[in-house]
Amino acid sequence: MSTPRTAAAAAVVGAGLAGTTAALGLVDAGFTVTLYSDRDRDALRNDVPATGTAVYFGKSREADARIIEDLYADGPHSTGMSTRLHTGEGDTRADVLEFDPDFRYVAQGVDVRLRADDRLGRFLDRGGRFEVRAVNPDDLDAIAADHDLTLVATGKGGLSTLFPVDTERTVYSEPQRRLLLVTLQGLGHGPDTFGYRSAAGGAHNLFNLHTDFGEAWLGPYLHKDAGATWSFLGFAKPGSPWEERFAAVTDVHSARQTVVDFYRDYFPHDAPEIEQLQVIESDPHSWLKGAVTPTVRRAVGTTRSGHVVAAIGDTAIAFDPLAGQGAQNTAVQVAALVDAARGHDGEFTADWLSEQFEKHWHTRGHAAAEVTRLFLGDPKYAVHAELLFPAATVSEPVAAALFGFLSEPDTLIGIDTREDILAFIAAVAGEPAEDVLARFAPSDGFTASPAAARA
Repeated sequence: MSTPRTAAAAAVVGAGLAGTTAALGLVDAGFTVTLYSDRDRDALRNDVPATGTAVYFGKSREADARIIEDLYADGPHSTGMSTRLHTGEGDTRADVLEFDPDFRYVAQGVDVRLRADDRLGRFLDRGGRFEVRAVNPDDLDAIAADHDLTLVATGKGGLSTLFPVDTERTVYSEPQRRLLLVTLQGLGHGPDTFGYRSAAGGAHNLFNLHTDFGEAWLGPYLHKDAGATWSFLGFAKPGSPWEERFAAVTDVHSARQTVVDFYRDYFPHDAPEIEQLQVIESDPHSWLKGAVTPTVRRAVGTTRSGHVVAAIGDTAIAFDPLAGQGAQNTAVQVAALVDAARGHDGEFTADWLSEQFEKHWHTRGHAAAEVTRLFLGDPKYAVHAELLFPAATVSEPVAAALFGFLSEPDTLIGIDTREDILAFIAAVAGEPAEDVLARFAPSDGFTASPAAARA
């Protein structure tokens, strides 16, 4: 394999997951690398919240392994998704359907602060330079002038405005969900945890969907300090009563209480288990609320003096977190870019960088955005939901294939029409789609926690 020219210099601005992954990959590829951050290492790990759950589903774990070895093999993993669809509230609450497939791959959620810190540590051990200072557009201009390759990984804010929004690829102009994230401890991950929902117990995520209000995900998680824990992500549709609940959270304690009350009111079958979850007192930053406008940017830009810079991670493509594509997209994009840079002999021109992003868009980015639209209930995918969810209820292979999109989103591309969807169901189930769908019947009630109060 060819190597980059001698002592090629790279700069990476931003020391989150995307920035530390790129910096480590590039230093291992033979570059001299400077990583810039507005916070020092301790602050990055301990003074900010995790910006997401950073779950890697299946294939993205393989991409990340090209950058760094698996450091978390002893942490909790998930192997499936216990899924329930609900409707109504109060006296009108009803159970609609449920399914509980194995993924047929392994997923893992690791505190993004831990992932980034471990990468930063290896980067420093291998001779990388870490410079702590804020970088503004003028600073970036000077940095780009002094380096052969400059990558911007400052997330959805920061320097992202240097990269214009790609209006042809950006579907939404506002957030599709209002979010609440909180990590809690107090439940194990053995077969008895949530055993009433899944024979796999604590190895399966809990995914509760509400037809009108949004979604709630609870999954095994490796916290940077507390270790094996559980992470909750709530997705409130704008205008729903969940939105107001999530917005009222002010600290980790109110976040935990909001989650407990939320399950009591909307998913009471699970409430007794959720009540056992407790705050991680040592981490006051173990929660986050907010919203994301899904955005695709033109990932190559120029500084004031005309120097070329490229966006990676959320700076290039910002995803709604519902389908878990953000961290995965970062892993795949950065691994491919590092591989390409390692074998590149010429200048890192705008054309070359644009070509790399276009390859990523066509092999992963676009598909990841479409899978996110599917799980958001975008009207484009109304027929998909109409057919796939009932089919998943009665066919475990279809249920597994539905969540297979999280690992390999490209498998969704080309499944566009009702006929395409029926053919997909038939191919996966091994029988005519009409026979699969004919077996579907709405739920007559979900199994509840043994500790749940009986009406």
